[in-house]
Amino acid sequence: MRKLIIFIAFFTILASFSFAHKPYKVVFYNVENFFDTINDPEVLDDEFTPEGVKKWNAPKYNKKLSNIERALFDIASIDKDYPAIIGFSEVETRGVLDDIASTRKLLPANYRIVHFDSPEARGVDVAFLYRPDVFKIEGQHPVKTVIPSLPDFKTRDILTMWGTIENEPFFFMVAHWPSRLGGKEVSEFKRIAVGKQMRSIADSVLRANPATKIVAMGDFNDDPTDKSISQGLNAKFKLKDLAQGDFYDPYADMLKAGFGTLAYGDAWNIFDNIVVTENLAKGSSGVLKLQTAPGSKFYGNIFKQPYMVQKEGQYKGYPLRTYVGNNFQGGFSDHFPVYIYIGK
Repeated sequence: MRKLIIFIAFFTILASFSFAHKPYKVVFYNVENFFDTINDPEVLDDEFTPEGVKKWNAPKYNKKLSNIERALFDIASIDKDYPAIIGFSEVETRGVLDDIASTRKLLPANYRIVHFDSPEARGVDVAFLYRPDVFKIEGQHPVKTVIPSLPDFKTRDILTMWGTIENEPFFFMVAHWPSRLGGKEVSEFKRIAVGKQMRSIADSVLRANPATKIVAMGDFNDDPTDKSISQGLNAKFKLKDLAQGDFYDPYADMLKAGFGTLAYGDAWNIFDNIVVTENLAKGSSGVLKLQTAPGSKFYGNIFKQPYMVQKEGQYKGYPLRTYVGNNFQGGFSDHFPVYIYIGK
């Protein structure tokens, strides 16, 4: 009887979620090495298999799946509305996305998947989930990431999709920029190049239709104030500074205020980012525009809950990870998810 009561209560909560609620949430989440458990001989995924050094198996996979389900459902629960768009990085296969979308708490959102295998050596990709009742998709395409000075460089694609929300044209990009391997300064040119490439894609879209509202998200492996974003992507940090076609980065103010999405060496960074074009930031075309969360002065949001934080040890206060080295922690990710609101 107790299980029946819990079951009824849970679905009563789901029934209270209204797909018509606004503003819409757009989320990005680096889910940190979310591999399936199958050894793919075409990619370097051996460590994330039952036979690998991490002993990655079905129980551990299901624990991670449950964690991601919890985080995304709790983001939905903020205002009882499932996110309209969720961008991901570090997912290995479409099967992982199918499993996320099919979890009990997320299934009512009826999410659809946009995913393509990329040339990244370990096989981890970027992807989208979207609600078809909100976002009316018209197309999708993976764009090969290009570093002009490194013609053979292989990394995650820049994934794009486009369509409409309330009959207004939208174009979404999600990317996972090159890491800081070798040091920030040594590797910076790669991230600047990808920033310029995404800026070029946005410019092409806006030339075709200046009313298109563009949302670019991802793990940029740089802070909002770094050159890859301020010069490569050419994002501005103040609404008053925006001209037509500019990108606005709402996370620069949060970084300045001391917030972060990941930690390293006791310093917090905001690598997880969502930037939008001026016509969405200021609502200069159409009626949908960027909004602050209720009670917040920031246009960007970071989702951080106590259950997502390491409680003890060397990494106390950091995001609670799935692994530290080869030691299974049973956590979520080394990144906190980020989200924005779009409404009238």
